[in-house]
Parts: sequence; C-alpha cells; structure tokens
Amino acid sequence: MIEFTPGQNPDFDAFYAIFFIENHLDHSIYPNQVASPEQIGFMVYMKHEKTHYYPCTDDMFNTIISRRRNPELEFIYLKVKERILKLVDDFVSDKEKKPFLKALLTIKYEHETRDLMMIPSRLEKRLFKIFINQSGISDPYFNIKLEKNKMVKDFLESDLFKKAIDAVNINRETGVPDSLSEIRRKLEYIELRRFISLIGKPDIFWDKNKHVDNEKLRECFNKKFIGNGVSEFFSFLGIEGGGSVIEKRQKKKIMWLADEAGEVIIDIRIVNYLASLGHKIFLVFKDGPLYSKINITDVEEDETLKTELSHSEFIYNKELSKNEVISYLQREKNVLVMSDGTQENLNLLMASTTFARAFKECDAIISRGREQKRRFFDTHFAFTRPVFNISHSEDGFVVIDLKMAHPEVIRFTREDLEKKAHQIIEKMKNKKESGSTVMFYSGIIGSIPGKIEEATEIMSTFVAYLEESYENTFIINPSRYYEHGMDADDLMYMWEIVQRSGYIDIWRFQTYDDISHSFKILGKKVPPEWVGKDATYSTGCTKEMAIAMSVLEKNPEMQLAGPSPEKFMRRRDYGVGKMYDRILSE
Repeated sequence: MIEFTPGQNPDFDAFYAIFFIENHLDHSIYPNQVASPEQIGFMVYMKHEKTHYYPCTDDMFNTIISRRRNPELEFIYLKVKERILKLVDDFVSDKEKKPFLKALLTIKYEHETRDLMMIPSRLEKRLFKIFINQSGISDPYFNIKLEKNKMVKDFLESDLFKKAIDAVNINRETGVPDSLSEIRRKLEYIELRRFISLIGKPDIFWDKNKHVDNEKLRECFNKKFIGNGVSEFFSFLGIEGGGSVIEKRQKKKIMWLADEAGEVIIDIRIVNYLASLGHKIFLVFKDGPLYSKINITDVEEDETLKTELSHSEFIYNKELSKNEVISYLQREKNVLVMSDGTQENLNLLMASTTFARAFKECDAIISRGREQKRRFFDTHFAFTRPVFNISHSEDGFVVIDLKMAHPEVIRFTREDLEKKAHQIIEKMKNKKESGSTVMFYSGIIGSIPGKIEEATEIMSTFVAYLEESYENTFIINPSRYYEHGMDADDLMYMWEIVQRSGYIDIWRFQTYDDISHSFKILGKKVPPEWVGKDATYSTGCTKEMAIAMSVLEKNPEMQLAGPSPEKFMRRRDYGVGKMYDRILSE
C-alpha cells in the first residue's frame, strides 16, 4: 500500500484530491450524492486513517494513485468496455441505433480512461447508465433474471430436492444426539448447512444438460466448507454443528447483502429460515439495474421474488432516522427488505443514509459473492461491524470468510442507550419524590464544529452556577453524560427517552446571557464564534424544542425557559452522524 500523508507533497495532494473529484466521490463537491465522513464512520473505522475511504481494493487504489501506466488496469478497463458493447449487440436490434450507441459508448470510454484515473466500477456505472438512457431499455437483464429465479425456485420445490434436504444421514452428518435439545440444534445446523452448500454448486440449477440426482445432491450437501469464518458463522447465529446446546440463543440483527439472480432464491430461503429462529434481517438489494444483480425493482415486479418475500416488510425511505430504523427492528416482521441506494457491486460512499444507519444497528454483515468480498476483504480498511462473506471457489467449495470489526470500535446498542436513559430517569424520579424540582438544561454541545470540549465546559460552568443559586433543584446537564464514541444519533435517541419520561418540571434552553455569564465566571472574553449564540443555533436543541412542545401538551405544568419556541425555526436537521446542522457543511 502506498503511504500517503497529506501536506508533504502538494502535487501528490492535488492528484489525490482529483482522484476523488473525477470519480464523483468527493462529499464537499457532491454533498447530496456522496456520504459525509460522519456517515462513512457508521460503517468504516476511520480513526487512524490518513486517507479518505475509497470504494475499491487497495491494489486498485495504489495502481491509480501511482500515476504509472499499468497493463493490468488497462485490461480491466477493456473488459468493462467489452461488457458494455456486448449489451448493445445482445439487446439493441435497431440497425441505425446500434452503431450510434457503440460509437457513443466508445467515445465516452476513451474520454474517461484517458488519464487512467477512473475506478473501473465507476467507469462501468457511467457507461451502463448511458446505455440505459440512450437505448430506452430500463433493465436489459430483467427477463434473464426472471428465468433464473424461477428455475431455482422450481428446483427447490421439486420432489427430488425436498426428499434430499429432508433425508437423514446419521453416520455422515449428525452422529447420535443425546437429547431432544441437541436433536433440535443439529436439525437447525443440518438444514441451514444444506441450503448454504447449494451456493457452491450453482451449475445444479441452470445447466439443463447436467443430470442431477439424489446422489449428486448428497455429494453437494456433504462437501466441506472452507474459509476462516466457517465455525464463527454458525456460532454467531447460535447454531452449533458439534451438538453443544446454547441455553438461550441471542437474537441477532443482521444485514444480508444479496447478489446474483437465481442464487438470490437460496439467499431468501436462508434469510427466511434465520428469521424463523428469531433473528432480524435487513435483506439488501441494488437500487437499480446492474447486469444480473438483483435490484429493488426486480423484487417488486418478479412474481417469484414477490412470493418468496411475501412475509417481509419493505423499506423505501432512503433517509430514515435512527429512531425510524430502530422502529422497523421492533416490528413484528423479521425480514426487512431495502436497497443500498446504489447501482454498484458495493460502494459505501454512495450508499443511502438508511443503509448506513441499518449497517450501524446490526450485529454483523453477511455479504454474498466474490465482487462484494473483494470490496470488503481486499482493502486495509476495517469496518465497524464483523463482515462475513459467503461465496464459492472455482472447484465448487462453499467459502465462508470473516473480517472482524476493528477492535477499537465503540458501539452503543439500542439496549445500551435505553439502559443509560432509564438510569437517568430513575435519578429524576427519586429526586422528584424527595421533593426536588427537576430541571433539564438544553444547550449547544456540537453545533459549532471543533468546539465540543469548550461547549461542554460552558454548559457545565453555567449549570454549576445554577446549582449554587437554586435550592433543592436537580439539574440535568447533558454534557456530563456524553461518552466517547457517541454521535448525534446516539445522543438524541437516549435523550428523547429521558425527555418524554414526564419527570421534567422546568426545561431550560440556553440563552446568550447564559453563555456570556459562563465566560465571565471562567475569566474569559466571549470568543467571536460564540457571540450571539444561544440554543436556537443548535440543531439538537431545535429538535428538543419540538419534543418539549409535544411533552407540554401531555404535561402542561412543565415550564419552558429560554428563547421562545418561534425562534427555533432556523435549523433544519443534523448532517448524518454530525452534531451540527447539515447547512453548516454545505
């Protein structure tokens, strides 16, 4: 890997910046398309990184950033061109349009590859989009995908397969269980393993000339799994092949990244089986056409997929808040279908806000296929969640690999945040029952970028002043409860639980006089960035004022102090994962 330290070589810095700009991956230039660093932080652990996250392998990045002509890169570009031109040959019949499209795509290809700066997947997306727009064919592979999905479904519902997957083979698979609980555990392991084993033999489904019988299926079922994540995968799911009994299986939250047509039917059967065991699964498809990959439109229009997913819930909103993502996880249905927001194999920089927040809420990611494996495993970047990949080797083995989450990742689960909230509520309850007045103090914490420590000091100083001034008053200072690793999503989720508890007597919002008095106590002049600021400047306080007005309807005895509610309309919403308004970064 090329070592890159910004600020040492202006020419290299400039080329590095152009790499992101030319690939349309620079958030500052494309803020509505490219994820912010904070949103990427939901998925990729960036604390020790010197570079921005890039959605390609390290080898590809190093090849491009080295600025040397590379035959391998040029070969990959050429393969992209061949695939795109083949689309024209295969799907465009108009004799006048065909040569025009080929010329158009060739010119665009030569333009984009001239400087050897383009990530091949980004090049392919642009060319593919031109083909779709100019040909009028919304999804060239749609009928092919329909056929593949139906073939696999028909195979899985055939008597041959049903008998094979239901057969008991004690000597080779199970041994002799000692208890009913072990029998149940082994049955779960065997059934899941048999479905996954089909991934290693995709030719079983669509090679019509290949004779498939019971013996070939048994051979498939009994073939060894390889990879560093095999035992960890089943252990993570609470399904142990060795027969050990887990007294109470932990229900996991999983993100399953589906891949190719046909094989997706196996994916769905596995996902539905895991859902029947109590796990919650985000089943993720592409947002639009990408060759034979399954996208969210396929799921809506393919009768085979609609039938397979008839008991699932669909998520269409691409900008869900943390609370809304958690709300979906708390609903009755265990399979939640969504898109990743992209038309690429895997590009976290272009993924939707909903995808990023769902990623953050999960216990592990299960990716499917070699292309997704390359993007997770052939990179030095570490992720915030463990990533499994299930694919198949050339010789027909199922490969399950695991990339552990970065060891320094700090994760606050929903349960963690709710526990912290209820601990605070218990304090409020006890104080109120002992005759104290409970005050909640809302103020600026992260709304001025880079000033979190100073904002915390200002708030704590003023709350200490109030505590000395007010008798028998319990004041909640949110800055005292901030923990390293918490982002705006975590804080707002935790505090909303506290704020809606019904134990607040006075809800005070920070004024400029409060800030000015704090600096006076500290013996400092008010810095320019703080002059004129109050709670109305804070996105968090703006959202809290909306909560306060809602609480006031149920508890009209609660008092509001500070700027009037009407003055809180200037702020819009957090930039994703930020503690300040998205407007400030635009």
